[in-house]
Amino acid sequence: MISVYRPTLTPAPATTLMRLPLTTLVTVALLAALAIAPARADDLAGAQRLWLAGQKAQAVEQVEQALTRTPEDLQLRFALGVMRMELGERDKAKSIFTRLTQDFPDLADPYNNLAVLHAAAGELDEAQAALQQALRLQPEHAQAQENLGDVLMRLALRAYQRAQKLSLAPSELLSSKISRTLALTGTLNKTR
Repeated sequence: MISVYRPTLTPAPATTLMRLPLTTLVTVALLAALAIAPARADDLAGAQRLWLAGQKAQAVEQVEQALTRTPEDLQLRFALGVMRMELGERDKAKSIFTRLTQDFPDLADPYNNLAVLHAAAGELDEAQAALQQALRLQPEHAQAQENLGDVLMRLALRAYQRAQKLSLAPSELLSSKISRTLALTGTLNKTR
């Protein structure tokens, strides 16, 4: 299960590919951003209060208004991307994180979050590429490492299933690998 990165008090944010705990993710992302600039901290703190009060549309609006004043602000942009993810607006979130990877190509976290969105859409090859880039930038990025493992497991399952389909005769070995991989990926999905 691929997860959304929950940023710490650093300017670099990201995600775990399968688990998207809504309130927790946005809360942590917003708290991380509070450590930066006072004006931005006020905007993010206000957005966080709105979000936690269930006023998610108003929280997004507050971040968007703050971005009109500081459109290149990394923390605000990242928080907006996380909010869009949490709201299920994956296309908008994907656009935000793609742009962050272009504007801040040395940060691993936007690549990790972009990979989460790719994986959720079944775009496993794109998710793998994004995670590999995140790990080139930050090899010790624990969440990206875990996410890459999840994606590789799903890619292995896909390859086993294709091999079984292309085989002239059913293979017990492939059937066993498929069963074990399905069991493992099912267990991962249930524990997250």
